[in-house]
Amino acid sequence: MERESMEFDVVIVGAGPSGLATACRLMQMASEAEQELMVCVVEKGSEVGAHILSGAVFEPRALNELFPDWKDRGAPLHTPVTSDEIYLFNDASSARKMPGWMTPKTMHNDGNYIVSMGNVCRWLAEQAEQLGVEVFPGFSAADIIYNEDGSVGGVITGDMGIGENGEHKDGYMPGMELRAKYTVFAEGARGHLGKELINHFALDKDSSPQHYAIGFKEIWDIDPAKHQPGLVIHSAGWPLNDATGGSYLYHAEDNQVFVGLIVDLNYANPYLSPFDEFQQLKHHPKIKQYLEGGKRVAYGARAITKGGFNSLPKMTFPGGLLVGCNAGTLNFAKIKGNHTAMKSGMIAAETIFAELKQSSPAAELTQYTENVKSSWLYDELYKSRNFGPAIHKYGTMGGGAFNMIEQNYFSGSLFGMTLKDDSKDYAQLKTKDSASVIDYPKPDGVFSFDKLSSVYLSNTNHEEDQPCHLQLKDPTIPIEVNLPKYAEPAQRYCPAGVYEVVEDEGAPRFQINAQNCIHCKTCDIKDPSQNIRWVTPEGTGGPNYPNM
Repeated sequence: MERESMEFDVVIVGAGPSGLATACRLMQMASEAEQELMVCVVEKGSEVGAHILSGAVFEPRALNELFPDWKDRGAPLHTPVTSDEIYLFNDASSARKMPGWMTPKTMHNDGNYIVSMGNVCRWLAEQAEQLGVEVFPGFSAADIIYNEDGSVGGVITGDMGIGENGEHKDGYMPGMELRAKYTVFAEGARGHLGKELINHFALDKDSSPQHYAIGFKEIWDIDPAKHQPGLVIHSAGWPLNDATGGSYLYHAEDNQVFVGLIVDLNYANPYLSPFDEFQQLKHHPKIKQYLEGGKRVAYGARAITKGGFNSLPKMTFPGGLLVGCNAGTLNFAKIKGNHTAMKSGMIAAETIFAELKQSSPAAELTQYTENVKSSWLYDELYKSRNFGPAIHKYGTMGGGAFNMIEQNYFSGSLFGMTLKDDSKDYAQLKTKDSASVIDYPKPDGVFSFDKLSSVYLSNTNHEEDQPCHLQLKDPTIPIEVNLPKYAEPAQRYCPAGVYEVVEDEGAPRFQINAQNCIHCKTCDIKDPSQNIRWVTPEGTGGPNYPNM
């Protein structure tokens, strides 16, 4: 069967905040200019928001620009931040509250909102459709179309109805070609097409290696007597003795709290389990006091692109752009990336629209780089450029002190210095012989839980009879290299129990439970042999987050 083909002015890959902001701004400008524009957004989740996971304390700066009347339009920003508390967890039972003057001012949240970004994206998709954007959920962008001149010409959606053995099943349908004058890649952290584009066009040759964390989130229904809408709590320290990162607990609406842990993926101990670190966190009295008597109702995890300014790749290439977390626009000094992702998409839209009005549009949108540099997005990321490298270089305490001084007293530029971390996260793992085994306590089923019961709450599902979307470049490496050298860390860094080493007739065998995959991308990032390649499964596969 031949592929069908559709032509658009702009194709946007990913219905997250950056992709939807791009779509909305494009159509706003087209409407103002009374110009017809064909724009589509493809989203691999079963619906818009199904794969969106974010803390999230949301800064509305970009939204104010995109839709100044967002309150009248019914945007789901209902819980303004009322107070900030930041703690240093010394150990499993004690904590020290940090005074405001000791914390970087970027961590303060006056004027921000506690939101479900999944619901914000659902609302943004409604605005986009009202403006004339075609939004296609359930269609994964599986491959890139390259034109004869080497430029990007669009994407091909994933084939449907291919069996695990690679043969076509009844009802097989080849993916469609979605061709465009410009293609915007807004896939989020470690997008698999964004990764290909960065390698293909060497977009990162002049930047530091990208850095990542894994972010966990659970939603709990709690006792109304303990609920304090608008309360924001952050912490550093315990349980992360062998890694850097921090926790959060946000009091949202409807007697719910969002609780989570961010674990930087440059940790060294192969026995560390980010999932189990998170489960331990909830036993700390400062967290437990709110959860006691409550019920866990949702779970998820997602990689976070946190390299910041120094790790930004070149975001333009012939035929398209990288925006949002696909490029790494998150401001880790604020632990926020939604407003910066939206702004990157809005600038992309303005750049594209200006070019489309030309009689001979340029192949590469180099003006995008200049437009970013002249925006508050660039200024914000530049002032935060040292935040992550300082923590990597000096640790939680030393890096925290450096960042407090630089952000609070030097406006983000301490004597003009720029710290860089040119290491690669996956290369930081020690061998198992030089690391200490970590013995995690068993989950109690009240505050801490196992992986499988957690995955159940993510509503994850994949068509079982399909090719495995977690591809091993060399299937012998997990057992012959990673097991003897690193105790095969995939068993522990995966937050969903996808990877197991099982005994098969007395010999170890590497087993991939792809059905469990929640699309966090951690395996693609942290595997020490860089042997795992994450590609899109059949459309609609993965988690179905209701309110993340």
